[in-house]
Parts: sequence; structure tokens; C-alpha cells
Amino acid sequence: MIKFLPARSILPVILLLSGVLFAFSVSAEDSKDQLPKNTSASASQGYKFGSGDLIKVTVFNHEDLSGEYTINGAGLIALPLIGDVLAKDLTVKQVEEGIAAKLKPDYLLNPRVSVQVLNYRPFYIIGEVKEPKSYPYVDGMTYLNAVAIAGGFTYRAKEDHVLVIRANDAKKNEVKLTIDDKVQPGDQIHVEERFF
Repeated sequence: MIKFLPARSILPVILLLSGVLFAFSVSAEDSKDQLPKNTSASASQGYKFGSGDLIKVTVFNHEDLSGEYTINGAGLIALPLIGDVLAKDLTVKQVEEGIAAKLKPDYLLNPRVSVQVLNYRPFYIIGEVKEPKSYPYVDGMTYLNAVAIAGGFTYRAKEDHVLVIRANDAKKNEVKLTIDDKVQPGDQIHVEERFF
């Protein structure tokens, strides 16, 4: 003979199990949020600015000092009140600190500055592609993607590698890279011709 418990004694057990299951699901969601994320924001933290980059400068609570700026050929941005600020070859954090330092002594007591990359400088592709010219950089793209954007290889192209001059290389040395390597803003990409 099967004995059933009264409904009053089962209810606390059901509530206890529901609470345990809820706590477990919340902790599982929290641990998912703590996994490292590969976002363009984190990728841009080590990125160094160059001429042609479009950035957004935000000075909190001061809309008149905030705006969008293109880094000029000398590597500078011209901001209201403080004038030219060096940005070329500096990281986001370094530019934020440079702007805050210029604002602090004369204009603001404790300036809070944020800098975002709105548009990276373009990359250039020449050689054995169907449409050689400059193209907008997209974060995470490979050299194969760059060739595809440029209309693909010509029938004479060497398709297993590219020669690249990095924008931040003062000596302008060509580096041989595979087509699966990542493009960097300002890269000058040369697709070679094969001779057979």
C-alpha cells in the first residue's frame, strides 16, 4: 500500500528545490558573463592611432568640448580651447590622458575624457587584384578578405601569400604574410605576380 504525504508537507520541499534550481541557474549565467570576450573594444585597447583615423572624444558634462575628429597628417587632432593634441602612435588610454592633462590646469578641475575609434584608417591593396585601391578597414579581417573586397585575384596572382608594409613601420620593410593573417589599419598590401 502506497502512502502519500499531505500537501502541506510537500510544499516546503518543492519551494526548497525551486530555490536551489534558481540559484544554480543564476550562478551559471554569472559565470558565462565572466568569460573573456573578444570584442572590438578590447581589440582597440592596444591599437595605436595613425593619420586618417576618425575618433570621438567625449569630455563628460561638457558637450562643447566633445566631438568627432580625424587625425591629420602630422598625427594631431585640434580640440576647442586646448588646441592641438598628439594622437599618432598613441593608444586610446594615452590620448585620453593627454587630453585630460591639457584640460586640467586651466579649464577643468577633474576632467573625465573618453576616446573611441569610429573609423580606422583604410588599407591599400595593389598588384594582382582586380580592383587595386584603398578600402575601409574592418576589425578582424584577413588578407584573403581584403583580396575578396578588391575583386579577387587576377589569373597571374600568387595566391598563397602577400607582401605587407605596416603603417607603423618607419623603415617601410615588406613582410611576407599568409593570406590567413590579420590585416591592420593602414597596411599596404602587395599581391605578387607569378611567373609560370
